Amino acid sequence: MNPAAPATAQSLSKSELPALTNQALEANLIQISTTLVASGRMLATAESCTGGMIAAACTDLAGSSQWFERGFVTYSNEAKTELLGVPAGLIATHGAVSEPVARAMALGAVAHSRAQVAVAVTGIAGPTGGTADKPVGTVWFGWNVNGNITTATRRFDGDRAAVRQQTLAWACERLMTLLEVASGNNKPEK
Repeated sequence: MNPAAPATAQSLSKSELPALTNQALEANLIQISTTLVASGRMLATAESCTGGMIAAACTDLAGSSQWFERGFVTYSNEAKTELLGVPAGLIATHGAVSEPVARAMALGAVAHSRAQVAVAVTGIAGPTGGTADKPVGTVWFGWNVNGNITTATRRFDGDRAAVRQQTLAWACERLMTLLEVASGNNKPEK
């Protein structure tokens, strides 16, 4: 490797990758905060498999009280129902790790807060709990940006810590993109 060449993800050692991920996460969170403050909106999080990691990352930024309203850690099915209003029947029918539950969590986070924007995650971080249909690493996401709900699923590789870290990073990366689109700052894809 040329010592003068900039490092890329492919050229970094395994021990250097977390620093790169943290830099990208911080950049995304700064952009999220700037966009929310500029529009006078607040963010709420609804987290299951990450156990509050998204809220913690948001509040690691100084000045986050200007744009971060609250975080819900709803690890149990009962917490999803009690704190976010996710119907118990929805969980019984689809399972906690599902598109309908992620959607309901994103809706509930806004409905049970003073925020206009929310991100929700529900998944199987492992090392146990996976099934043939929902293997370890399966995560459903829900974003609520001004009442517009977007959902997606991803399957992440690695151990429990890696799945949770990737969930945090992707939830924030996608939230940043959705906020840019909602603000009219989206760039056409090539």
